[in-house]
Amino acid sequence: MPSLRNIRRRIRSVQSTQKITKAMKTVAAAKFRRAQQRILEARPYARQMARVLSRLSIGTGTEIHPLLARPSGHRVEVLVLSTDRGLCGAFNSNIIRRTQQFVRDREEAGAPYNLSVVGRKARDAFRHRSLPARKVWTGLSGKVTYARAADIAGNLIERFTQGEVDEVWMIYNEFKSVIQQQVVAEPLLPIRQLDEDSSAESGFGGDYIFEPSPEVLFEDLLPRHVEIQVFRALLESAASEEGARMTAMDAATKNAKEMIGSLTLQYNRARQAAITKEILEVVGGAEALK
Repeated sequence: MPSLRNIRRRIRSVQSTQKITKAMKTVAAAKFRRAQQRILEARPYARQMARVLSRLSIGTGTEIHPLLARPSGHRVEVLVLSTDRGLCGAFNSNIIRRTQQFVRDREEAGAPYNLSVVGRKARDAFRHRSLPARKVWTGLSGKVTYARAADIAGNLIERFTQGEVDEVWMIYNEFKSVIQQQVVAEPLLPIRQLDEDSSAESGFGGDYIFEPSPEVLFEDLLPRHVEIQVFRALLESAASEEGARMTAMDAATKNAKEMIGSLTLQYNRARQAAITKEILEVVGGAEALK
């Protein structure tokens, strides 16, 4: 049985850990509320812009803008969104597993691929698995801005328009609730177009009058659309990260409380045994003196 000193030392250690996890939960809760508000505000705009551009692009022809061009090969660029910091449960491991599955599927199909990574966790994990990233962006955890999203989107657009890749995909955690995040793999480039039938069913079929011309309109809107989709994915990932961290720290705090209770019980039993032993020694000594 451990000594009383060792048990007291373990209790103090767990109590210190409990204070840290409780504080981290409080900080994560404050950040989560802000991140949740941002993604709830960004989602409707991003989704509606995607719908409008898809409908407007019907009948205009894929040659009107490079971002609408159909892929001519199978080269894929995958943008993986992870975090810079840990202590957020299975958030990063789920992203890494989904990316590995995506990579295996590409390898089985004999299709080349490249990885672009946001966050140190995925960068380090892929480096250990001999999956080096072509491009890495760090320092975005809790600091997601449209300027950073535009920088990432611009890099991917440049590679796509220059013919270095034929498709661009994003893998990220989509925010559902504070206790639920869903890993999503979705295409980013080329921009998908609605077909004629689905457009007619939704009531958006027919020709459009463009002012200015479609070329000028798409030249401005399509790159901005890609930037907004990357920005939305970053906000989704940020809200999911803080929700996962808040849940993980709450579970850690509860586990620490249970461990402190167990150690306290162990300490009291050991202390009682030590007192009983001392009493027996005293009584035994007194009997020996008679």
